Amino acid sequence: MMLPRRQTILGGVALAAGTAAPAAAQLTIDMTKPSFEPVPIAIVDFKGDRVGADIAGVVRNDLQNSGLFRSIAPSTFIQQNIDPNSPPRFPEWRQIGAAGVVVGQVVQAGGNIKVDFRLWDVVVGQQATGLSFTSQPNNWRRLAHIIADAIYKRVTGEEGYFDTRVAYVSETGPLGARVKRIAIMDQDGFNNRYITDGRTIALTPRFSPTLQEIVYMAYGEKNEQPRVYLQNVDSGRRELLGNFPGMSFAPRFSPDGTKVVMSISADGNTDIFQMDLRGRALQRLTNSPAIDTSPCYSNDGTQIVFNSDRGGTQQLYVMSAGGGGDRRISFGEGRYATPVWSPRGDFIAFTKISAGSFGIGVMRPDGSGERMLASGFLVEGPTWAPNGRVLMFFRQQPNSGGRAGSVTLHQIDITGRFERQVATPTDASDPAWSPLIPQ
Repeated sequence: MMLPRRQTILGGVALAAGTAAPAAAQLTIDMTKPSFEPVPIAIVDFKGDRVGADIAGVVRNDLQNSGLFRSIAPSTFIQQNIDPNSPPRFPEWRQIGAAGVVVGQVVQAGGNIKVDFRLWDVVVGQQATGLSFTSQPNNWRRLAHIIADAIYKRVTGEEGYFDTRVAYVSETGPLGARVKRIAIMDQDGFNNRYITDGRTIALTPRFSPTLQEIVYMAYGEKNEQPRVYLQNVDSGRRELLGNFPGMSFAPRFSPDGTKVVMSISADGNTDIFQMDLRGRALQRLTNSPAIDTSPCYSNDGTQIVFNSDRGGTQQLYVMSAGGGGDRRISFGEGRYATPVWSPRGDFIAFTKISAGSFGIGVMRPDGSGERMLASGFLVEGPTWAPNGRVLMFFRQQPNSGGRAGSVTLHQIDITGRFERQVATPTDASDPAWSPLIPQ
């Protein structure tokens, strides 16, 4: 697959417009403020090839679903048949309350498609940003996500997260005999495909930093105890990571992709181990009679957060990536599990169980600033978007009899103000968000 080629259009003008007069602040949003209004933005169907309207639709959905933008309905547009190569009639867009206007075009280019887009700042009356891409026609959805990322970054100042994938556990069948297999999809739920066949239960998928591999736990075909496997996403080639005497589970890659940290349970102990993927050397990181599990590296790879019941209840601890220096960081009421370090390094997300209720929360790496973002009958398994500003998790609803019902994926921003369900073709649990797809 040929990856998109990108270049700025009218580069000097775009840069100048992006740093123009103070009035342009109306096309910006500060996500650190306690309250803000979504940015009203008009996204015009791209001209040219028939796929132009589809691209615009994906951009609308991405931005609207972030909770930071309000997509203005095309039916309210006053200016019609807008020329993507000319400035729009700004007074008409101000009249419908748009802070920005997105226009673009798609043209055939020797078997490929060339997609240009521009974001116009309606208040300033100048181009805010513009890009051009050339790629294979079947990459049109990915081009739309890249465009949405560029708009998101221009307006928020943060990196986008739309050109990403999510691995998750697809669940089908009756609750007493669930079929659980690993699936991968785009972050908006499209292009879903399965990488395990469902003959054995597969759980806890985690992407490598390159997106080329996934580690996960799976049971043997004859219900042997669970083991950690490494699988190539494209070829499907799978290998066992160590034939240990006990069960291995809860794997996760190091930020540089050279190691996998996991839990191994043997002889009544569950401890955390680190494996070098080059030589398959195994290093023990914890050694206690407690259950130490759910390890996750810090964004810089120097520390590991994990949960342990060594203090009598399940709590969060941080240690050096080489083992040692363990310190407890959670001290609230209840039990803490599934910690995940933010890609920015500023927060650790976790699952909390207190008084029979589940919640998704975040805290600083030193344990300060704990706050809850979501709660419910069963909410669990947070995973970070690569920009560290959005989380995904799974939510199980009770059925009419008060027992476990359907399982769905949900996305929430770090403020906890905006939550939405992510569509999947089956019940879904334990999501893992990928880094941005390399261009």
